[in-house]
Amino acid sequence: MTRSTAFSPFDLIEGDRTKGLVLVADHARRTLPEDYGDLGLPATEFDRHIAYDIGVEAVARELAALLDAPAVLSNFSRLLIDPNRGEDDPTLIRQLYDGTVVPGNYPMAPEERERRLDRFYRPYHDAVAAMVASVAEASSFAPFIFSVHSFTPVMQGIVRPWHVGILWDKDDRAPRALIEALAVDKNLVVGDNEPYDGALRGDTMFKHAIVNGFAHALIEIRQDLIADEAGALDWAARLAPIVEAINARADIHEVRMYGSRTGPL
Repeated sequence: MTRSTAFSPFDLIEGDRTKGLVLVADHARRTLPEDYGDLGLPATEFDRHIAYDIGVEAVARELAALLDAPAVLSNFSRLLIDPNRGEDDPTLIRQLYDGTVVPGNYPMAPEERERRLDRFYRPYHDAVAAMVASVAEASSFAPFIFSVHSFTPVMQGIVRPWHVGILWDKDDRAPRALIEALAVDKNLVVGDNEPYDGALRGDTMFKHAIVNGFAHALIEIRQDLIADEAGALDWAARLAPIVEAINARADIHEVRMYGSRTGPL
């Protein structure tokens, strides 16, 4: 775990904004600002998936470099507040996560909840929104938003068989192409809305893609495959030509209002 005194809730990676592609990584880091200490947890808990998406920062940075694409990465641990949740989601600030009680999150006063929203969550989403708007302006067409995540091989005692999963809601323009391209490798078990369902009202893709009618997809890579640098670089190299080919399609840059399975927008 890293503590920081001069704390920014997000990190921007520059790239060619005229390409119409934006990368995001909601759970890239496990950092906590100094005034939050360790949330009452031992350091070992920050090595686990509950603190961040293991391997994602390296994948996202390398993917951005290979594609010359701009990216927005969250700088704070999701144990502080989860940027990939709606503000009214009960798991926005977890008090219990995969068997671990988080003392610094309980009890949670309304004032402290609002403080974390204002200091971390909202600035991150403002940065994503600004990047998406900037890319749309620079490219003169609707951007494609690609979100990078990772998942733990075992959750609550259940072994997950997938190597990678693609999460989506109603707009299948990018997800179908990703699933088909990854499934060409017969050694890969590719999940369609696994190990999670992509319809999550208020999450990052909902806020910045679905409500705007922008093509998007969220990839979940199993963490043991990208936990070291070699694995992360390998997966970035695998994904780069797939994402580039999808981004080259004209239909990907059309605004299409598919809505959400979670209800009316």
